[in-house]
Amino acid sequence: MRRILIVILVIFSVWKVQGQDPQFSQFYSNPLYLGPSFSGAVEGSRISTSLRDQWTELATPFRVYSISYDHYFSTFNSGVGILAYKDVAGTSQLGSFNLGLMYSYNFQIFHTYHLRPGISFFYLEHGFYGDLLFMDEIVQQGGGTTGAALPARDRAYNIDAGASALFYSKKFWLGSSVDHLFTPDISLYEVEATLPVKYSVYGGYEFRRKGQLLKPSDETMTFAFMFKKQAEVAQLDLGVYWHNYPLVLGIWYRGIPFVNSRRGDAVVFLAGLKTRSFNIGYSYDLTISNLIGAVRSSHEISITTKFLLPKRSKKGSVPCPEF
Repeated sequence: MRRILIVILVIFSVWKVQGQDPQFSQFYSNPLYLGPSFSGAVEGSRISTSLRDQWTELATPFRVYSISYDHYFSTFNSGVGILAYKDVAGTSQLGSFNLGLMYSYNFQIFHTYHLRPGISFFYLEHGFYGDLLFMDEIVQQGGGTTGAALPARDRAYNIDAGASALFYSKKFWLGSSVDHLFTPDISLYEVEATLPVKYSVYGGYEFRRKGQLLKPSDETMTFAFMFKKQAEVAQLDLGVYWHNYPLVLGIWYRGIPFVNSRRGDAVVFLAGLKTRSFNIGYSYDLTISNLIGAVRSSHEISITTKFLLPKRSKKGSVPCPEF
């Protein structure tokens, strides 16, 4: 009976969230997914990869892969990036593939403050990446034909766009992103089903421990937040990072309750290593929502490799955490 309930829960969840974006716990380790303003926000070039397994207790967990590359052209005060990510869920591998190009421009204000607007354009496809299996076929033990309404096509293809702005200095940052400006249709049936516009606001502040005159401290404490809204779903996350070279530890509370919400979504624990040219992080999501009876945990791994310029250039760097 418990397995049947889990299957029903997964089926309901897939159809319920098909019009929403995948979610990362380490969103700052996937900066181009967060917003195009982060393209080129490094002293040179970088490659970022992420892998997320959500609700690993299920036979086929929700899985998201992403990879991105970006570079800062200091001569033109511009950043350029490319991002690809794919998410799949369920035994039929319902999911999407997205490939985007991004651009940002860095305005220097009052010597220490920067404003970085950005824009992105995406090619996307949505559909089934596995074989369809309906409930009546399961009852027939895989034999016979299904009486369910089959989709008109296996994949839906479209284009999309996004925009963002990022304001920052050496110790703080504040940004906002708007995704799915074209509200692309991802329906596999004749009925229209569009991706709703997603709004995000994020920011934080870094506190550095005082060191000696000739020996500055490498220990920092960073407080951060993330608010996002897509259709009727709104979510506020709060987190804190502790960094003492090269170790990074962090904790997030995801899903600060709003009206009509009893509890949040998850508590996220993070550990990683951060150097000037290489980062690796692992996070564990402990579910605290009403789904805790069926699913309890999610895992995410991120790796970032930076190819920095021999001479440090602070024009492109942003002080936000990288996990």
